[in-house]
Amino acid sequence: MAKGPRVIITLECTEARKDGKTPSRYTTTKNKKTTPDRLEMMKYNPHLRKHTLHKEIK
Repeated sequence: MAKGPRVIITLECTEARKDGKTPSRYTTTKNKKTTPDRLEMMKYNPHLRKHTLHKEIK
């Protein structure tokens, strides 16, 4: 269990949802004090075989 302001988040692909394909998911941590907004990153989706935008989900 993490102590302090760091929390574990899940990033999910946005483009795969539109196409009806399997979305790729990544887990990472973020500091909730310095980054209160939802995180967005370009990550690799092996199902689409390209880098796509991944957004933080609950």
